[in-house]
Amino acid sequence: MEEGKKTVDKINPDIFVRRKLLGRKLGMTQVFDENGICTPVTVIEAGPCNVVQVKSVDKDGYDAVQIGFSAKTKNVAKPQQGHFEKAGVEAVRYLREVRLKNGEHGLTAGAAINVDIFDGVKKIDVTGISKGKGFAGTIKRWHFKQGPVSHGSMNIRQPGSVGQSSSPSRVFKGLHMSGHLGAKKATCKNLKLVKIDSEKNTILVEGAVPGPKGAFVEVSASLIKKKKGLSS
Repeated sequence: MEEGKKTVDKINPDIFVRRKLLGRKLGMTQVFDENGICTPVTVIEAGPCNVVQVKSVDKDGYDAVQIGFSAKTKNVAKPQQGHFEKAGVEAVRYLREVRLKNGEHGLTAGAAINVDIFDGVKKIDVTGISKGKGFAGTIKRWHFKQGPVSHGSMNIRQPGSVGQSSSPSRVFKGLHMSGHLGAKKATCKNLKLVKIDSEKNTILVEGAVPGPKGAFVEVSASLIKKKKGLSS
């Protein structure tokens, strides 16, 4: 174990307002259940995330911990170097905050949080930066319908009229038009958590998540709950 890194044998997940870890998308594969049914899954390396800073109500106005992921050895600014040295942890590339319910959590700077905090969680949300697709038209970008493809048609993939008449005689802001597609923050919600591997610090999530292989992602326990009394 690296010097200056602390571990916590078992962290009570109930101390978090919302369980959250930082990780990396490793790729996609498939798993089979006992009935032979194939399920496509995404493999995510979730943590371990070191606690870089502990915030409290007395000092900061709220209880939270700042966690970091992915070691960074180059181009670390001096203010950031001091921030990491104060916590006794190595410099990391990504920092995020996780709110706590109260100050009685027992976490200190340098402690490691791993995938065990997702024990008992069935659904999670994964946030990342979607793949950039470059310049795209309205059909691919906004799912516009094609125009007529009969002989003489000149409006097959064009967006159609975008302006107004003499009043107000302008194009409104926010109109769906051609432009850059992707490379934006996106969240896939309510994904099924298929498996947790504590030894490899990985989780298997049903379906796809934003970003290419190796992309940084944030994994959080889902807030969506199935409403009772509603028939499917």
